[in-house]
Amino acid sequence: MRHDVSQRKAVVVLGATGATGQHVVSTALRRGHHTVALVRRTGTFAPRDGLEELVWPEVTDTSALTHALSRTLTRTPPGRSVVISALGGAAKGPTTVCTDGMRSTVAAMRTAGVDRLIAVSAYGVLETHNASLYSKAVWAGVADRMRDKETMEPLITGSGLDWTIVRPPKLSDQDPTGNYRAGTDLPIRLWSSVGRADLAAFLVDEAETPRYTRAFPRITR
Repeated sequence: MRHDVSQRKAVVVLGATGATGQHVVSTALRRGHHTVALVRRTGTFAPRDGLEELVWPEVTDTSALTHALSRTLTRTPPGRSVVISALGGAAKGPTTVCTDGMRSTVAAMRTAGVDRLIAVSAYGVLETHNASLYSKAVWAGVADRMRDKETMEPLITGSGLDWTIVRPPKLSDQDPTGNYRAGTDLPIRLWSSVGRADLAAFLVDEAETPRYTRAFPRITR
């Protein structure tokens, strides 16, 4: 589906080469948005109309990200730029990718004058790190990644930006279904999950029409 040109946005995707980020890129392009994929080196994606690759060599490189966002603003009407973070850390071992990346992102967005940020976190962090079976299971499995997201989130909520923090349960690689629920109070069970393609659709929906500004929506099948 192609959106009217007057409704198109510049969607800047962090973690664009990751499993979720790739879906965000393809979804935003399919809907007709100018899509900026932040990559370590150009040539990562096959050329497509509407897709621009900009180099962000390290998540700690605030200057490179500021330059990328400022460049995007020169091609986009005011208020039409959105940053979607699909950053994730290593599968095993200590990681600070989300925290370091968000520290750079918040600083770069403030300098460049971009206000809208949508970030993928995880159910089970901070106040949702509770006694539920799901929370216990996810912390038993990927505690290092959960700690990284726990230190990431306060950087976002204290940023002064127009943020949305999405807290999905377990992610799967199934085909998009469009059959999912979202809300700030959805119960998350031990068996809860959502496909990355459906998560990407929700993220781009939120970029197009904000419903959860300064809120923590959950999404599940």
